[in-house]
Amino acid sequence: MASESSIDRVAAARELLHSIARDHPPAVFACSFGAEDMVLVDLIARDALPIDVFTLDTGRLPEETHALVDRVRDHYEIGVDVYFPERAAIQALVERHGVNGFYRSIEIRKACCGVRKVEPLGRALAGKRAWLTGLRREQSVDRGDVLPESHDEVHGLRKFAPLAWWTHDDVWDYLSQHDVPYNALHDRGYPSIGCAPCTRPVAVGDDPRSGRWWWEQEVRKECGLHPRATPVRVALAEPLP
Repeated sequence: MASESSIDRVAAARELLHSIARDHPPAVFACSFGAEDMVLVDLIARDALPIDVFTLDTGRLPEETHALVDRVRDHYEIGVDVYFPERAAIQALVERHGVNGFYRSIEIRKACCGVRKVEPLGRALAGKRAWLTGLRREQSVDRGDVLPESHDEVHGLRKFAPLAWWTHDDVWDYLSQHDVPYNALHDRGYPSIGCAPCTRPVAVGDDPRSGRWWWEQEVRKECGLHPRATPVRVALAEPLP
């Protein structure tokens, strides 16, 4: 049975989603099909909100992620727009650094993320007024100050994280209670899922992000999709009891 605080969090997320659809059209949801993102897919579809869903296909995604994209389309009968990297940019990257050059240095890895993720995101957000993510404060050190609403200075639009204050248990309780499909890799020890060669399972109790770019020694590990944003509605940052 869901706790009162969990019910409150769901209600708050739904209220924010409705306000985004009403006050910031056109709004889009950047979905990587992790557990948090599946909560938002379900909430958006459940209320038939006019928020389009898109994903970034880097060309190196696990087959389990591709399978979930197809399942979401069938299960919810919604469209999922897919943005791919520019072919010429990928070719130039591989010619310069090799297919798996990202293992050699943080700089090369970030260049790969830039070509495969950051540039396609810019195209996906062009002409939009707002975008949504599944970011949560609990996910990593670098996400500890994520707010439900902020201003994305890079793309010049509002950015929303409706699950910012949700816990790991909040997410999985919701998925279980509503029979929401999720990535099969989660059951194999992958709490965070990115590109196949850059993601591995982690031991129980380890940092959920430690399986991402595990060969790097930096504490803060991000791909460049989520630079620090400027808060615009501080009141929403207060956690629920």
